[in-house]
Amino acid sequence: MLSVGIFTGYYPYTLSESIEKIKRDEMNCVQLDLEFKDIDLSRGNITKEKANMVRDAFRDANVPIVSISAYTNLVHPDPVKRRENIDYVKEILKHARDFGTPYVVSETGTYNLESDWLYDPKNSTEEAYQEFKAIAIELAEYAYENDAVFLIENYVNNIVGSVDEVARLFEEVDHPGMGLLMDPTNYFNGGNIDYVDDTIKKMFYVLSDKIKIAHAKDCKRADNTEQKFAGGSAEHNSFRGAGDVELPAAGLGVLNYELYLTMLKKKFPNIPIIIEHLEESDIPRAKKFVDDTAKRVGA
Repeated sequence: MLSVGIFTGYYPYTLSESIEKIKRDEMNCVQLDLEFKDIDLSRGNITKEKANMVRDAFRDANVPIVSISAYTNLVHPDPVKRRENIDYVKEILKHARDFGTPYVVSETGTYNLESDWLYDPKNSTEEAYQEFKAIAIELAEYAYENDAVFLIENYVNNIVGSVDEVARLFEEVDHPGMGLLMDPTNYFNGGNIDYVDDTIKKMFYVLSDKIKIAHAKDCKRADNTEQKFAGGSAEHNSFRGAGDVELPAAGLGVLNYELYLTMLKKKFPNIPIIIEHLEESDIPRAKKFVDDTAKRVGA
């Protein structure tokens, strides 16, 4: 049976208040955003003691932490900023087990200076791929040394976006310290948004052996190509799409959720699936949508 959870960042409160609301909304697990009003978990301020306090609070609530957000631009054009971002991910990887999970998630980066989610022509070059590949190897090795796993979350506007690009990366970086965060909506652009089912099937046929955690949002053709933001304290929680495809909450787009959850359950019958891209007021609807779909397909 799939475990349905949510990013903690959609509850911008103290640790105890956030857990209370997560329990109220009947979440079974969480992806941890390091941002509670009463604990400083910002860059350079993570300690084993703080991590254990967060872990134990979620354990007492019987809500497992299944992954940790470390979203940052790993190929930032400024070399100083890039190294700071890489070291930030390493800081979280070092303490991942202290928080209660091995899995730490980040995107694959962009050379765009305006946003971590906008395309840049350099993203599609071999030079860009090789630069990110070297970073991925560094983080996979560091993760493994610290009993953790670095999960990449691809996105079409970033350096690694398509199914083929993700497959190439995992073929060339075949390391136990790296895995895949499966979010099917991140593979869609104007060229394939009308071929949802075929694209979902390809994702699972090609990438199944790398998947560790799943996400639950939606996708649809956008009315305009501008960046879209809404609720959520961190940028990765407030982002709602860019270019030809909008990324709303689960059940508000064209993603075939019955197919998605059916393919998840076949390969990963107990995988956590984490809800995102929504307002706090919409959480009960999105949770019910995912739960109802899971029941229909026996997941």
